[in-house]
This record gives sequence, C-alpha cells and structure tokens, in this order.
Amino acid sequence: MLVYPSGVDVSSSTLRFLAARLRKHPHALGTRWRRLSSGRQALLTLTHLRNGQPYAQLAAGFGIGTTTAYRYVTEAVELLAALAPTLAEAVRAASMKAYLILDGTLLPIDRIAADRPFYSGKHKKHGMNVQVISDPKGRLLWASPALAGAVHDIRAAREHGIIDALAQAGITCWADKGYQGAGGTVRLPYRGRWDRLSTGQQAVNRSHAKVRGLVEQAIATLKSWCLLRKLRCSTTRITSLVQAVLTLHLASSD
Repeated sequence: MLVYPSGVDVSSSTLRFLAARLRKHPHALGTRWRRLSSGRQALLTLTHLRNGQPYAQLAAGFGIGTTTAYRYVTEAVELLAALAPTLAEAVRAASMKAYLILDGTLLPIDRIAADRPFYSGKHKKHGMNVQVISDPKGRLLWASPALAGAVHDIRAAREHGIIDALAQAGITCWADKGYQGAGGTVRLPYRGRWDRLSTGQQAVNRSHAKVRGLVEQAIATLKSWCLLRKLRCSTTRITSLVQAVLTLHLASSD
C-alpha cells in the first residue's frame, strides 16, 4: 500500500484536548507500553473521524497493525463519548438562551433492503435517526443517541425525553411539522396546503422557516466529520461516534 503525507482540517487545540485525555487514560488502565504516543493516537482518531478513512489505510499511514488501529480508535471514541453532555446538562447550559431549535437528521448506513427497521421512508434510504438541538444562531449544542432510521422525529424526541426536558426548563423550542402533536414549549408551523392557509398563517410559516432553518448549520457541523456521512460500522457503535464528535466540537468551541 502506498503511503503519502496528508492533512486533517481540525484545529491543534482539538488535538491537544484529546491527547491530554488519552495521556491520563493508559495510567488508569495500568498500561506501560503502547505502539503510539497519546498525541499520535489522538491524531489517528481525529483522522478517522474527520476524513472517514478505513482502518487499513490508517494502519499503513501510522505504521501499526489494522487491529491496533481499530483498538486505539475505539478506545479514544469511547473516552470522548463518556465526556459528552447529557440532555439535562445541555438544557441547563442553554437555560439563558431565548429559544432553541430542534430537528432530526439521518446518518446513512450500509444496510440492505431486508433491514427494514433502519429504512427511512422520508429519506428513502437506510440510516440512523439523530436528534439535534442548536441555539438561535445555529450552533450545535447537543446530539441524541442514534435510533433506527424508521423511527419518526416526534417519536424519537419523546423517547429521548427532549420535549419534557424543554417544558420543565421553560425553554421555547422551534421545530418543523415532523413534531406535530409534541405539545409543551415546542412551536410548530401551521399545517395544510399553502394556498389554503390565510395570509397571516403564511406570514407566520415564512417567519418560522427562517428561524428553524438555522438548525441546518448544526446538522452540517455534525456531518462535517466525514465518517458520519456514510457509516459502515455496527449500528451499536454509532451512538458512541456521534457523542465523540459532539464532545470534540464543544471542546473546540470553548
């Protein structure tokens, strides 16, 4: 396999953040010797998450075995996932915001037609449903654990307790028609065909769309990590990957 120098568009502060966490980790496990230093392991993990490169390519580039590359990345991802904020922590941190924006996104996976629970009728593809919360400026604040793609947004929001958490905190939340019937503090646009809505209702829906549309920036932030654009791993690992990316994003935003 040919090996060439390359780059990763991730800040050095993010690398230092992950390396510092990994530096303490081997001591907790009692590990004396490792093939890569904490800094190189951090770079290995960031390269995998940001560029989505397979383990064989990473192993060749870092001069280690494929199994070792997988083990080091998994170790770092689990460490990062454990640092991700819970929904309660995210809502508490956002309590001073004027409002929040909620939306769901589908993370594509490599499944076949037989895997119906993962097939999203809305997106016409297999994937995992992840709920995203952003602030009024479209900055990513929280991402939920992943559910099968066949799960609708309103059901996902209820299962994660998002609606109740926002209602208890008294935080107004803007969402699209996929959350019809949510209740609580969730604000939705008027339903119905556009030509059957009154002039006032049309104006409200235009304003609502402008506000709610900013959540797409948060979703784009999540998917700027190329690994999440087409997941080829076990579906049981996807939540950890999402939480790891969330932790890295929040750490670089501080």
